[in-house]
Amino acid sequence: MCGIIAIVRARSDRAAPATDALVADLDAADAVAGRADPADLTPERFLDPLAQVADALERLDAALRGGPGVRALLADPALAVTLTERTGAVLAWVDALDASLDDSEGVGDAALVEAVNAALIRVRDVLWAVRNDRLRAAAGVADLAGPNPDAAAVDGFLSIYQALAGIDRLEVRGRDSAGVSVFVHGHRLGYDDIEALAEGRLHDPLFCARAVRRCGDDVLCFVYKAAAEIGELGDNTAAIRAQIRDDELLHAALRGDAEAVVLGHTRWASVGVISEANAHPLDSDEQGRVDGPFVAAALNGDIDNFADLKAEHDLTIAAEITTDAKVIPTLVSRALVDDGDRADAFRSTVASFDGSVAIGAIDGSAPDRLLLALRGSGQALYVGFATDAYVVASEPYGLVEEADTFLRLDGETPSDPAQPTSSRGQIVELTAAGAGTLDGLARWSYDGTALPVGPDEVRAAEITTRDIDRGDAPHYLLKEITES
Repeated sequence: MCGIIAIVRARSDRAAPATDALVADLDAADAVAGRADPADLTPERFLDPLAQVADALERLDAALRGGPGVRALLADPALAVTLTERTGAVLAWVDALDASLDDSEGVGDAALVEAVNAALIRVRDVLWAVRNDRLRAAAGVADLAGPNPDAAAVDGFLSIYQALAGIDRLEVRGRDSAGVSVFVHGHRLGYDDIEALAEGRLHDPLFCARAVRRCGDDVLCFVYKAAAEIGELGDNTAAIRAQIRDDELLHAALRGDAEAVVLGHTRWASVGVISEANAHPLDSDEQGRVDGPFVAAALNGDIDNFADLKAEHDLTIAAEITTDAKVIPTLVSRALVDDGDRADAFRSTVASFDGSVAIGAIDGSAPDRLLLALRGSGQALYVGFATDAYVVASEPYGLVEEADTFLRLDGETPSDPAQPTSSRGQIVELTAAGAGTLDGLARWSYDGTALPVGPDEVRAAEITTRDIDRGDAPHYLLKEITES
């Protein structure tokens, strides 16, 4: 099993929240906690104070989300200390309430118990989100971006951080290799600057770690990869973080008006050896072929007829690349030469694949868009709706750090019962301009029938990163054994 992650972010029009406004929400939570002594409260009287505290903390959490929230935390290093200390005090109050509830006799009927527990969980979840997800994201961006990043760098490195954090959580589905491709568009670098900073990485024929591709005058694609047959959870993303942290070209590109779309993957090899050349995302380059736009793609599942497709289309793939996923970007690129409609070229290509697949792809000539495909029962894809961003993952736990709601793609139900084979599966295109909303999402069945998405299809996430945190345990299985 493998895992796909992707981030499509819109430039936020929100200003970074002021420290005073953030502290005001903490003050509101503290004021309630100060008036509500756990020793004097009955279970019935828990509910109102808990709701008020949750409301205040949820306002705080919302303000800290996305690029503006990260910029606020980076601009005032003392703010993180304040948030940690004061939310810790609220957490202690919640613990005291919880203990008081345990000590109560004759709590009441089952409905009251359920309501109190739900209120406690609501507060604990938002406390966790602020103390772990928001503060950790800001620290992660600072680690990758370095000192004094501008707004474009914060947004770009936030997307990269979230993709890597998603891979960390998806490593239960794959681990022997991982990769992240970053499409940066709107950069201000000249050709000579790129050549100097790339240090030969523009011409890596196997698209291995730190390879770079020029996809247009202001578009660059970077890729970072790690592959190892033996290792611990987190080793791959640690190696990728080090590559990104030290990449002067990426840091130079992510400035000014630049924006980034990220596609990542964690692999458990089924076709092709474990190597950087076989790690996803794969690129569309072929030996001796220069036409067609540059495309990068990642695959979950298996393309059963990939060998036949290589022969049928006479694909000139380097011998070192033996994964079936390589046919995706090469054939999409070829289809784009013949068909100017991006979604149709992508749809017709993936429709030629046999097997159960989940696919993510980016066309370098449209770097603000992400293409997705899902067909069959063995895979899954979820589009999460976050503040100014789409977070795509092959499992909900890959997106819940930032996204509270999601759309689940359906790879099995035919859109036309009379044509069950050709209409089974879904294609989705996500556009940065509408990121985080239904406005930037378009969906079709595999036969090209438009499938508009209604609000009733968007589901609320029922888990948070608190539910799936493995803490100090080196593996999820060991954590589950210990807790049980």
